[in-house]
Amino acid sequence: MALSALIVIDAQESFRHAPYWSESDLPDYLEKQQALISGCAERAIPVVQIFHLQEQGPFSLASGQVKALNELSISPNVAFHKRYHSALAGTPLAAWLAARGISKLIISGIRTEQCCETTARHASDSGFAVDYVSEATLTFAMVHAGSGRTYSPADIRERTELVLQGRFARIATVAQALEG
Repeated sequence: MALSALIVIDAQESFRHAPYWSESDLPDYLEKQQALISGCAERAIPVVQIFHLQEQGPFSLASGQVKALNELSISPNVAFHKRYHSALAGTPLAAWLAARGISKLIISGIRTEQCCETTARHASDSGFAVDYVSEATLTFAMVHAGSGRTYSPADIRERTELVLQGRFARIATVAQALEG
């Protein structure tokens, strides 16, 4: 059986200061994310916390906002800072996973279509098996620059599941990811 690790991507207070922040899907996300964190901790599955950094603004260390969302109870085995979309790009994450024989990643966090999806694709291309737990990801409405159409978080989640399923990841519920 493959050794797994939970990757909690960018579930950080910085997002509360972004102009697109919305609390509409936050309660459900927090419930699912916490269930995944707690379930992995109970099963001795390592929990890896990833924080996104930028030079200025709410994603800078100086802002004091590069910390876990206040509502989450998380005691990660390790935490890494990233400056790129993929949690594997420019961080020691791959080496940390390899040193522990981890070959399967459970992906969760913020933003569904951005850092979470990019990490899932990168992980798959790097040889990891991937469970993408879309119900434990959060994103925000986006407006298409050309058509002006607004894509809801549900639209974006569905599209992400479509492009990842069977190519880069298994789309899993919290329960399925915890079952293995």
